Amino acid sequence: MTAGSPLPVAFVDDDAVLRDANAQTLRLAGFEPFLFESAVEALKAIDERFPGVVITDLRMPRLDGMELFRTLRARDPDLPVIMITGHGDIATAVEAMREGAYDFLPKPFASDRLIQSVKRATEKRALVMENRRLRQAAAEASAPSPLLGDAPAMERLRETLKAVADADVDVMIVGETGTGKELVADQLHHLGRRRSGRFVALNCGALPETVLESELFGHESGAFTGALKKRVGLIEHSSGGTLFLDEIESMPLSAQARLLRVLEQREITPLGSNTARQVDLRVVAAAKSDLGSPAHRASFREDLFHRLNVVTLRIPPVRERREDVPLLFAVYLDRACRRFQREVPMLTPAVRHHLATHDWPGNVREIVHFAERMALGLAEVDLAAAGTNAPASGLGEGASLPERLERYEADLIREALTRHKGDVRASLETLGIPRKTFYDKLTKYGINRASFEAEEP
Repeated sequence: MTAGSPLPVAFVDDDAVLRDANAQTLRLAGFEPFLFESAVEALKAIDERFPGVVITDLRMPRLDGMELFRTLRARDPDLPVIMITGHGDIATAVEAMREGAYDFLPKPFASDRLIQSVKRATEKRALVMENRRLRQAAAEASAPSPLLGDAPAMERLRETLKAVADADVDVMIVGETGTGKELVADQLHHLGRRRSGRFVALNCGALPETVLESELFGHESGAFTGALKKRVGLIEHSSGGTLFLDEIESMPLSAQARLLRVLEQREITPLGSNTARQVDLRVVAAAKSDLGSPAHRASFREDLFHRLNVVTLRIPPVRERREDVPLLFAVYLDRACRRFQREVPMLTPAVRHHLATHDWPGNVREIVHFAERMALGLAEVDLAAAGTNAPASGLGEGASLPERLERYEADLIREALTRHKGDVRASLETLGIPRKTFYDKLTKYGINRASFEAEEP
């Protein structure tokens, strides 16, 4: 199926008149009907890859609808099957619902009742198929997750990494907090010839000035109070590999001056020593904002910036590549579930709504945390506490029949309120119930009508 194509619906019934009549109804509603006169024919065409919904009559020769349903359920437990029943088959239909059938339609049924059920079932099926696609993509992903995605900015980043990996030039990485700057630097290291050397990382904003200089440049025994023995600095330790300096904008001015000399001379003189030592150095520096702008550079030396800024790699924030959010989330959800030894949960409409609309100010790191909470079963609690009004999914698995029917009813009410932006009169017309019944059910299901009202612009 291509994007925007009609959703397929398999209609199985030995009554040709009924098949043709319902096929017309489905086409008018925007679906693509596939007609089968027997369950045997349907089983030849439908498997776990079928992206749509199955509607089947219960009473058919050779193989009846119940047998068809059970066979399809064995192939794919998530395939929605809607049963068509005569008056004498209601008990069988209820049994099918208990076994996992999506819905049943007692004859004679109105066309709008059929379309309503099919629409909800296709939404559920689309949810299942999207989850499967994302899980497959997550399983096939091999690159570090911040480099995943089809956004043009990510494609350019990957190409630039390959182009400069073997070049002995210093690199500046610019990206907001949580975009994965260290992982990009690590990828740059492992793509190039320096991968046999060490990848040494230091956060320049995490240490006081005196400790930072000792960490970077090293010191001789007795160089200062407390320097009881010689220490090799990180610059020298990274010789032959890559030195990653995160939050370079936080580096004190005195350390900046010494680092500039090291970059220009490619030699290091430890604290307390008069002897310089040659280093085979490549520096990858990272900053949260573009230090080329005087406003962002503040007290950072301009000459050091230009020395480091031979190549600039910009990592886009998540809000600029929203199309990559589902894949990023799927990758981290899969990893979190393996880590916590949990089954990968289904993405509910509330979670999908959050993934699609949230700005992700914490970027990839925030997606990681959300995926971990999803794996632990806490994400839905978070969204409920935040007042997410995304429509709930179809009938839940594992619940009793009365519970599933109540959930179905509550979903219909939420759907009507969403469509009409909380308007009571319009919602009542859609639902076809008295006003008192409507308010009784709002109370019963804990639905806040006012939360569906459109906000003032």
